[in-house]
Amino acid sequence: MTLEIISQNHCFGGTQFIYAHDSRETKTKMRFAAFSPPQAATRKCPVVIYLSGLTCTEENVTHKAGAQRICAELGLIFIAPDTSPRGEGVPDDAEKAYDFGLGAGFYVDAAIEPWAENYRMRSYVERELPEIIGEYLPADMGRVSITGHSMGGHGALTIALRNPEMFKSVSAFSPIVSPINCPWGQKALAGYLGNDQETWREYDACALLEDGNPLPLCLVDQGSADNFLESQLKTHLFESALLMSGQSAEVRYQEGYDHSYYFIATFMEDHLRFHAKYLAV
Repeated sequence: MTLEIISQNHCFGGTQFIYAHDSRETKTKMRFAAFSPPQAATRKCPVVIYLSGLTCTEENVTHKAGAQRICAELGLIFIAPDTSPRGEGVPDDAEKAYDFGLGAGFYVDAAIEPWAENYRMRSYVERELPEIIGEYLPADMGRVSITGHSMGGHGALTIALRNPEMFKSVSAFSPIVSPINCPWGQKALAGYLGNDQETWREYDACALLEDGNPLPLCLVDQGSADNFLESQLKTHLFESALLMSGQSAEVRYQEGYDHSYYFIATFMEDHLRFHAKYLAV
């Protein structure tokens, strides 16, 4: 496999890269952003993977969240993949809806046509992307954490719950905690997986907790002024599932903050320092 450099920029003493490669999982060209801190010039560094939300690409967090400064200080490699496969022939929602199809992969492996061939973001993030990071970047793959926003928060929580041995910690900004119980999730899971809701449970953080999956050390931030909180995000369901499972996480409601990247930029440093503590930085 060839890892193509789309762009590279000197940033806080390190380098911000955008890479592209041919993916075996999605059968498309995939892009991801990678910030390599100055410490990576002399040693392997721990990794934080960030999963973006609906409509986003790898560029949103790269340009808006301000992660590079603190990653340069702490010596963290910061990885941000795209949210879905793209390209000629990749199916999309017929009505070009923002919450299904391109830009809305929901970090699942689709099981029904026409989505099954390309929409394999679960396997891409769980298997292929870590292999590429470990092979081509100065990364210590024994020290990896994961985070994400909204749809990406759903992805981070579910991937960590299914693979607790892979991650030292997990965090999320305004995550979709129970797709089974919200319109975004019901549309996506039915569309990609079919109508058997038992198959949806492995993509629902609350269901995974209820089914006994262990949660790595976890931080969740949710804005109190988020207009999706009651209808789509339903953070209280995650808190209830934690109680039912006997597990714990730090869940914080941030007064006055909404769903935007202003919220993410405000608390990104908190999340990176949270992960750095458990990555033994």
